[in-house]
Amino acid sequence: MAQLPVVHIQNLNHHFGQGQLRKQVLFEITLDIQPGEIVMMNGPSGSGKTTLLTLMGGLRSPQSGSLKVFDRELVGANPKRLVKIRRDIGYIFQAHNLLRFLTARQNVQMSLELHRGISSAQARARAAEILTAVGLEDHIDYYPENLSGGQKQRVAIARALVSHPKLVLADEPTAALDSKSGRAVVELMQRLAREQGCSILLVTHDNRILDVPDRVVRMEDGRLSPCTQATPMTA
Repeated sequence: MAQLPVVHIQNLNHHFGQGQLRKQVLFEITLDIQPGEIVMMNGPSGSGKTTLLTLMGGLRSPQSGSLKVFDRELVGANPKRLVKIRRDIGYIFQAHNLLRFLTARQNVQMSLELHRGISSAQARARAAEILTAVGLEDHIDYYPENLSGGQKQRVAIARALVSHPKLVLADEPTAALDSKSGRAVVELMQRLAREQGCSILLVTHDNRILDVPDRVVRMEDGRLSPCTQATPMTA
């Protein structure tokens, strides 16, 4: 029996503002992401990539069409359903969004607070384990100000993956990193995701990592390009 897509989008439209200020930013988006698949989305700034990512992540309510994540419809979903869906999604952002007054371990532990049945001791142990997996075993108790850019992104990856999500959404995770660090971060993300069996949507302008995803889709002027949507990448 074929597995259902982790993400299934059909004819999705989205706009900001009302009346004369209304501006449509997404047009008839159709996209599937399969279990375990790594998809890269590229395109110019302002084309709608981040908007689509936030809709898929339940961070913003979709308005029309159909957007299913884990076979649950997000169009018309109430806040309670969106929160439940977010529990199975890991987020990685360009600015890493670490809380500067928390250590690396504490930042990662926060990701487990949405999940019931995990004790403080278990959360602490799992945070230490995933930080070791990303190569930060000697920096577990460091504060963000004492970490390099690449190390901060490794903490962000650990935070996104510590709860074993079914889907990881990464928004420009290499933008602030040099070529070597950016490559290492994406390869780490790829390896850990493969080990955990989760899917990844990687939004990026970084053409240095085109060999990482299973396929590439392109967003331009709020539309996904059909010619690249179905084109698989080869290593």
